Amino acid sequence: MAAQKSESALLKKVWNIANVMSSAGVGFTDYITQFTYILFLKMDDEREQLGLGSNLPEGCKWADLKAESGEDLVKTYEAILKTLSEQKGLIGTIFTKAANKIFEPVYLKKIIDMVDEENWYMMDSDLKGAIYEGILEKNGQDKKSGAGQYFTPRALIQAIVEVLNPKITETVGDPCCGTGGFLLGAYAHMRTQSKDAEKQKFLKNHALFGADNTPLVVTLASMNLYLHDIGIKESPVIYQDSLLDKSERLFDVIATNPPFGARPQGAVGVQSVRTDFIETSDNQVNFLQHIMSIVKTGGRVGVVLPDSVLTDSGSTKQVRDELLKEFNLHTILRLPTGIFYANGVKTNVLFFDKGEPTKDIWVYDYRTGIKHTMAQKPMTRADLDEFVQCYCSGHKADRAETYSAENPNGRWRRFSAAEVAARDDLNFKWIDLTEEDERTVGEIMDDMQAQADAISGALETLRGILGGLSLD
Repeated sequence: MAAQKSESALLKKVWNIANVMSSAGVGFTDYITQFTYILFLKMDDEREQLGLGSNLPEGCKWADLKAESGEDLVKTYEAILKTLSEQKGLIGTIFTKAANKIFEPVYLKKIIDMVDEENWYMMDSDLKGAIYEGILEKNGQDKKSGAGQYFTPRALIQAIVEVLNPKITETVGDPCCGTGGFLLGAYAHMRTQSKDAEKQKFLKNHALFGADNTPLVVTLASMNLYLHDIGIKESPVIYQDSLLDKSERLFDVIATNPPFGARPQGAVGVQSVRTDFIETSDNQVNFLQHIMSIVKTGGRVGVVLPDSVLTDSGSTKQVRDELLKEFNLHTILRLPTGIFYANGVKTNVLFFDKGEPTKDIWVYDYRTGIKHTMAQKPMTRADLDEFVQCYCSGHKADRAETYSAENPNGRWRRFSAAEVAARDDLNFKWIDLTEEDERTVGEIMDDMQAQADAISGALETLRGILGGLSLD
């Protein structure tokens, strides 16, 4: 109970400073990034005070920062960030393309003083990790920052990892890892499987791999894992555009939620590098192809994908046909809207194994008649209990439908190989419920606000593209 109070108190302290920064024009995401840099400097100093040595070069330490004030503080901080962004290993990863976003000395000092009040290095790694995860989750809820795109609900991650059941001797990859949720979920699942020192060492230093093409996210993910005592010398997260990755590294398990939509303008064309891919401009379809290329024979995949991957024709159907031919797509979990910070997104989790073609497909419909909102009714792990039980991880031969002629609205249904072959798409629907809007007035207001924020964000982006021209 004491640990919970400490976590709550520290999280409140960190977030109170965030609110102060916000009123001064410093966005939540920028604040969290700077907090991350400063926290790492403080923890390195604590490590050195314990006689364990420092990982930082001279002139880039906590004492160097604490010795300054006023404009000199800002200048010293910026010089430290520049130097550390050029380092190798864990340091270079956490400080990937690091830049200062807090230019007023008084606000920069507020964060430094807040971090200085706590002893972070000796704090239990579970507590440190929980605090940081809480900060990332709160940041993801800030619709204006757009950080929600990097944050997959932890309840969903836990269920996906549980049914994939990665073993402590296996490798787990996430080619678009966001803030590292799937990697941490896998780590939590695997670390209790053995007390063997070599297996634990492999788990912490070699079992996990994540990549992202956004420097900010690489920083947050690396620090998130570091605070959980993972990748102390070398972060398992790298700064990389995975769709251009032609390495030959393969994984036993892949768990991921890739970005949806078209590839950003100006980005290198995927097809120019990945000539083995079926050409498409859809990020999600390219990521599906990438995932198919990096899982080992016999390996297992759980990937969140939008409805379009199951329904679109053309190149998407070509990829879908290849998936059914080369992989066993044995399970689809249909998800409701309202569980992601992006509004109204219809998604599914596809579970498939590499090495044999698809035959029967089992579908769990957790969409029809299901209502969730991020603010009033977020999805919990308990909501997915029936799905996890129906999945029968490790003993799929025992699966039994809850759908039947007597129970036509059962959510767990098997579609035979013949039924799958007769279809042009994989958008399985059978539950017939009259869907009424059961949202409260508060939930409706939240959804309206989310839509308004999305429109506002799109307008701000458009103004930026147009060079600040008025749109009035």
